[in-house]
Amino acid sequence: MRRHRSLLLLFSVVLLAGAGAGCSRDPNVRKQKYLESGNRYFEKEKYREAAIQYQNAIQVDPRFVDAHYRLSQTYLHLNVWTAAYQELVRTVDLQPEHLKAQVDLGNLLLAAREFDQAKQRADLVLAKEPNNVDAHILKANALAATQNLEESLKNMQLAIQLAPERPRSYLNLALLQMSAKQLAEAEGSFKKAIDLDPKSVTAVLALGNFYQSQNRPAEAEAQMRKAISVEPKSFLPYAALGRLFLAQKQLAKAEQILREGKAALPENPQAYRLLADLYFSINDLDKAEQEFASVFQQHPKDVRIKKNYVQILILKGKLEEATKLNDEVLKDSPNDVDCLIHRGQILNRQGRPNDAVQVLEAALKTEGDNPVAHYHLGLAYVGKGDLSRAQREWREAVRLQPGMTAAYQMLAAMALSRRDWDDLNSSAEKMIAAEPFSADGYLMRAAARFAQRNPIGGESDLKKAIELAPQSPIGYARLASVRTVQKNYKEAERLFEQALEKDVNSLEAMQGLVTLYQAQQQIPRAFARLDQQLAKAPNNPAFHFLKGSMLIANNDLGSAQAALEQALMLNKDFVDAQLSLGQVMVLRKQEDKAADIFQKCIQQYPRDVRAFILLASLEEGRNNWPRAQELYEKALQVSPGNAVASNNLAFVLLEHGGNVDVALSHAQVARQQTLDSPAAPNVADTLGWAYFRKGIYGQAITYLEEAVKGVPENPTYHYHLGRAYQKANDRAKARLHLRRALELKPKEDIANECHKLLGELGG
Repeated sequence: MRRHRSLLLLFSVVLLAGAGAGCSRDPNVRKQKYLESGNRYFEKEKYREAAIQYQNAIQVDPRFVDAHYRLSQTYLHLNVWTAAYQELVRTVDLQPEHLKAQVDLGNLLLAAREFDQAKQRADLVLAKEPNNVDAHILKANALAATQNLEESLKNMQLAIQLAPERPRSYLNLALLQMSAKQLAEAEGSFKKAIDLDPKSVTAVLALGNFYQSQNRPAEAEAQMRKAISVEPKSFLPYAALGRLFLAQKQLAKAEQILREGKAALPENPQAYRLLADLYFSINDLDKAEQEFASVFQQHPKDVRIKKNYVQILILKGKLEEATKLNDEVLKDSPNDVDCLIHRGQILNRQGRPNDAVQVLEAALKTEGDNPVAHYHLGLAYVGKGDLSRAQREWREAVRLQPGMTAAYQMLAAMALSRRDWDDLNSSAEKMIAAEPFSADGYLMRAAARFAQRNPIGGESDLKKAIELAPQSPIGYARLASVRTVQKNYKEAERLFEQALEKDVNSLEAMQGLVTLYQAQQQIPRAFARLDQQLAKAPNNPAFHFLKGSMLIANNDLGSAQAALEQALMLNKDFVDAQLSLGQVMVLRKQEDKAADIFQKCIQQYPRDVRAFILLASLEEGRNNWPRAQELYEKALQVSPGNAVASNNLAFVLLEHGGNVDVALSHAQVARQQTLDSPAAPNVADTLGWAYFRKGIYGQAITYLEEAVKGVPENPTYHYHLGRAYQKANDRAKARLHLRRALELKPKEDIANECHKLLGELGG
């Protein structure tokens, strides 16, 4: 009997377990449990955990509307905008009557500057629920964005009538009133928001920011200090005061208030990061490094601080230290997008663009809409010589983040190099729109306007740049260069000197001043002024390099060598100085030393095509044709289509038994790249000589005539043209150019060939 009862109990337990398992297998129960678990995480602000639970619910039921909507809210808190947008779209696709989702979707569209679509969402909600306050606010903001301010204010005021006790509505109204230049009304709306919620730090700070925008700094400071007393545990008032003092150029006060915030909220990450972020924002990398190092030591588990510290180290060129810290994070989180971007930056700076491309593309597989990853991927493609792909990446970066001025600057620089003035102007105007109080966009637009023969507009932009950045030397130096072109030398000199007063290390100003004196044939004065500046800035390697370049131009090679060696002593990685020193060694007939310098540059900077070309040219001069050919071919691997390498390789192939068809192809590439450049006659000669070798004498004569017209004193060009006319049976012109070649005293082998041909042609 006892055994039978035990069996019954066991059977009951099994039945109960089965019943429980059956219940847990019910998809409706499972998805609801996941949803409720996600909600609990969400309420505790554990958004990543909440997202996992909502995703589990959706995996059980892909049409579970509540889970899709809650997941969208989670993504909004995590600032993952694309995913939030996708979940909101899925929500309204499944349930078009979900009005909260429609409004949220409209606000995301508004943030993405899709103003018409945002308004359409608001209208859709209002058609179903005419008194929906949030939809009226959305519509008001969408109308304001399209400059329909009158209708915007009507909608906003209607929203307030429907819900007069909502402080945030008055803040929104105040911003719209500011846009409509109704400043007194805006101030009243800000104060009304505070009356409704005196403990709202957001409302108090909004009024303070309003006073700051109206250049009422004392009132702004009072409100921001009031915000500290309203919410002592908030970092926001400290941050606002820091920005206020910085705008007033009171850096010491800004530093002090941020130190106070750091001391008042020692465990608040957003507070203890403020001072370090300030130094980073003003580009004081030395202080930024010190502060980030200090904060990181105090809070070693703060991954955000660690990442920011890595970024500073990269900018400071401390790549080994940056790599070590970055790899520590990647060890725990191999797909961390920020750290992958850091690794890509490090690889770019190490001259390893192929590796950088792989890492940055891996980052984009995880987060395809990351504008920073696209920006640095563009830089990597520049390192690979793929400028077209670089441009595509930068355009994608600004599409994703319209205010990314760094990408616009790269696009503008590329347009400048292509002499595409319309594109340069377009990029500059977008920079101005993104940062209207920054001088950079105006400087770029000035360059475009001068090139487009709009000097009045160009000068206006330069003066605006000076107004916005009076302590920067760049605007003064650029305007001085304009005065130099206008031959207004006295004014140009004054502006260059003003630029050097702003920054004793301004290379652009010093170089411009030297050019100014050279234009007036005042070479000793140029050297004297440069020496005077070197006395003020003796550790500026660029100034020593400039002096070396001037000495080369004046054929003082010994002094030039000393100046370039001084530049390299101050900056051993100054590649321009290394290459110039190598060229000085060539001119001083110290070819082995020159070759060593160029080879070292190739090893240190394998993506810099210049070292390959200079060493190849040196080997040509030493009649080492196979080595020259090899180096030119490597140069074209580094920089496909490079005009100098293409032209010189073509000539080596033509003169030393290479494939004529391959030579012709390289010469044609060089021709496409140099149509309007000073190198065009040399390239025309090579192309003409290639056609000569092919036996196409008519084409050969066309290009060789162009070469002779461009540089009529070059004996080799006349020799080539004489040969072409000989083959075309135009004996008179053949004799004319062969004789002219001899008059110009060519090399011995060409002179011998000219005498021989003239003998065959009857003198």
